[in-house]
Amino acid sequence: MTAPLEKKIGKKILRLLSADITEREVDAIVNAANSRLQHGGGVAGAIVRKGGHIIQEESNKIGFVPVGGAAITTAGKLRAQYVIHAVGPMMGEGDEDNKLKNAMNSVLTLATEKGLKSISVPAISAGIFGFPKDRCAKILVGETAAFLKARPESSLEIVEFCIYDREAFGYFKSEFEDLT
Repeated sequence: MTAPLEKKIGKKILRLLSADITEREVDAIVNAANSRLQHGGGVAGAIVRKGGHIIQEESNKIGFVPVGGAAITTAGKLRAQYVIHAVGPMMGEGDEDNKLKNAMNSVLTLATEKGLKSISVPAISAGIFGFPKDRCAKILVGETAAFLKARPESSLEIVEFCIYDREAFGYFKSEFEDLT
């Protein structure tokens, strides 16, 4: 794990680090999910393998989340208390940038509604969904900074981006350096 980078947005902290998101000690980790909340591969598969089948069982009860939406379950045996399942776009389905913006805002809104203080977010849609990593970084960092500036009353104190992929991490680092 590299030393985290941090930026202040008012009294809030935006953090960037490279680590295993399933090991993070935060109120909630964010899962890059599909609309059916079937957690078979990628980050989603790892979350269920480490957290336990309860995560999939609770997801099955939720059923369906539209692209751009988010839902929350408990986190089973993970260090986090919750998993927020964010449904980002698959490249080629159309209007992907706005759908990814909506997914990030859905995560931040849901975390605020639940009174969460800290969340850890992966590069939503930049894996098997094929979203360009540079655009993913720009949208996720930009939307989060805008949300925290516009909503200083949000319960969120720390929003971290936990980016495992080296190439994606470079793009997120560049976006962090450009924050004012």
